[in-house]
Amino acid sequence: MAKAIWRLLLTPAAGGAQNMALDEALMSRARETGEFTLRVYSWSAPTLSLGRNQSARRFYDLERIRARGLRVVRRPTGGRAILHHREITYSVTAPVADAGDLHSSYDRINKVLVAGLERLGVRTEIAAPSGRAAQPGPSPCFDIPSAGELVLGGRKLAGSAQWRSEGALLQHGSILVEDDQSTLAELTIEPQRSIPAPATLAGALGHSPSPENVAEALGEAVKQLEDPCAEPLSLEPEIRARAASLVVQYEDDAWTWRR
Repeated sequence: MAKAIWRLLLTPAAGGAQNMALDEALMSRARETGEFTLRVYSWSAPTLSLGRNQSARRFYDLERIRARGLRVVRRPTGGRAILHHREITYSVTAPVADAGDLHSSYDRINKVLVAGLERLGVRTEIAAPSGRAAQPGPSPCFDIPSAGELVLGGRKLAGSAQWRSEGALLQHGSILVEDDQSTLAELTIEPQRSIPAPATLAGALGHSPSPENVAEALGEAVKQLEDPCAEPLSLEPEIRARAASLVVQYEDDAWTWRR
């Protein structure tokens, strides 16, 4: 089997719809080129993101969300709610034929994450199965680690979810820099229990690394484990145009509040 070609991409902070649209456009690129892309990015405004199949319309209080100045977007990937503010997001897009099945692709991406975070000085572990699957309700993503997610001292540090469609995959993950995920419990119509404090990069390192720091460390891990010749990706006009066309869906309330 030919060795996978990886590309590396660090993008400036952007809005939720723009971030999701670009990830989906990169998924299309993976389908067409057969290349893997690791993207690292942040969000230009505090944004609540909902999982693809998460029930939200009957759980979240829109007035409270607006009062806090939060934006809302629904991800193309699954999982539960995340507050994107004091965290760094990664995405991996890849052709399914070269990435392997769901388990092996998760494992492959996790190895890159573990190696990259270790380069930052953070030694993480992969969570073992807990015996119960997380339900796509109002509980935040960082409530309980799911099998295969990254933990530090038993506490969740990074949550991930993957979507596959027409021969390509998109995996999203959120790596906490500081903890503000507990505020999600205050946005629901019915009171929610407080979640355990997750792990954070700031807590582990004593400082908050920048997206540039994280992108560099993860990029070096890609070169170490996957493709020593991995190069930065310059976004082609076709990808920018495709992303621009997809923004409309992610800005549409009919998509965001469809469940």
